[in-house]
Amino acid sequence: MRRSRKVKILATIGPASSSEEMLKKLFEAGADVFRINMSHTDHELMRTLVGRIRTVEEAVGRPIGILADLQGPKLRVGKFANGKEVLTVGQTFTLDDNPEPGTSTRVYLPHPEILSSVEAGHRLLIDDGKLELKAVRSGDGKSIVCTVIAGTTISDKKGVSLPDTDLPVGALTEKDRKDLDAVLSTGVDWVALSFVQRPEDLAEARKIARGRALIMAKIEKPQAVARLAEIIELSDALMVARGDLGVEMPLEAVPGIQKQITRAARRAGKPVVVATQMLESMITAPVPTRAEVSDVSIAVFEGADAVMLSAESAAGAYPVEAVAMMDRIATKVETDPTYAGIINAQRSEPEATGADAISLAAREIAETLKLSAIITYTASGTTGLRAARERPQVPIIALSPILNTARRLSLLWGTHCVVSPDASDLDDMVNRACRIAFDEGFGKPGDRVIITAGVPLRTPGSTNMLRIAYVGSDVQTSR
Repeated sequence: MRRSRKVKILATIGPASSSEEMLKKLFEAGADVFRINMSHTDHELMRTLVGRIRTVEEAVGRPIGILADLQGPKLRVGKFANGKEVLTVGQTFTLDDNPEPGTSTRVYLPHPEILSSVEAGHRLLIDDGKLELKAVRSGDGKSIVCTVIAGTTISDKKGVSLPDTDLPVGALTEKDRKDLDAVLSTGVDWVALSFVQRPEDLAEARKIARGRALIMAKIEKPQAVARLAEIIELSDALMVARGDLGVEMPLEAVPGIQKQITRAARRAGKPVVVATQMLESMITAPVPTRAEVSDVSIAVFEGADAVMLSAESAAGAYPVEAVAMMDRIATKVETDPTYAGIINAQRSEPEATGADAISLAAREIAETLKLSAIITYTASGTTGLRAARERPQVPIIALSPILNTARRLSLLWGTHCVVSPDASDLDDMVNRACRIAFDEGFGKPGDRVIITAGVPLRTPGSTNMLRIAYVGSDVQTSR
């Protein structure tokens, strides 16, 4: 099955979409990668979902990526004697280490790292920013005395966000470590780390993963935005997690930050996903709002590798319709007469390496000669990443003998992944590429394609060859 668009769709699995039948419908509607949210999924269910996705993958004959999204450190207040309290703007309210039920003047905060890190003047946002507090006295490690700045209600177990505070804790909690071990044992392709603050937060996950899955850093904290370049260097991909990012930073700043992250990731040749509330109204309605359509379109125009559905596909009433709508929006944007010019204007200079020069040349030749496709042989996926970084107007076919590589590249912009045995020699490589271009619907006899590979064959990271080839009249022969 060939997609008619270049941007990929990442769909979250949940109660509305966890059956094998529904997963197949979502794939047919346009989902390229499935996300398992470990905040709401135990290990047994996770293994079941992975098994169902792999069954669908076998049935449709296309590699499907799986992203396991770790919960990260969830910071919450304790409980109240009355379940909730109504506060007044300007009053004093204290968060402390006393486990007694909360009142209208104080509440338990079971996170000593917050009590010891917040300084006077720092903001504390409760319940996704509905209540804003400002610390006026702290430092003893036992309590934070605050003034209520905005909002009036606080209730049991509401989340706490700290936009001004750099917490001395990593992105992996004990639950995350257990979840990471579990998802790696099932062979997921990507692992997303939540609430990354600093590049060091990625080190532990990389050490545990040991290459068994690629690591995606979710950018949702001001501290991560401030150190974006370092985080990009240590991650395999980025996610613009606009939900928490919009809580911890001014809402009006989020669109600009989204563009900043997307363009920085593109320059680095790392995949970037735009996520959260993209078609939010489709949780309960069969069609999105006009503003949501524009929101998805902006991410596509910006050249994001993927756009993501969360509750829309996980728990909404119209999961298939939401995926199909996102597919339609993306397809329409990519045929807009202004699309190619916008994508080309954002293209950055290639790295000074032979492999990057080859990818640049392949794109320029393919567009100049109006070839049918760029075909890359890639074992590790690096050549596919370089080809996608160029954002060519023609399709990219990534051929890999390794199924895991093809699954990982299913997240990548403009890349059609095919699992194919290694070529035995250069002639076999060219013939195989032309046959696959025909079989997958990218070329007909007489069309031309451009092939990139490394010589000698089967040498990782050695991309050094370009070859223009004709799709011959004998392409009907089997692979």
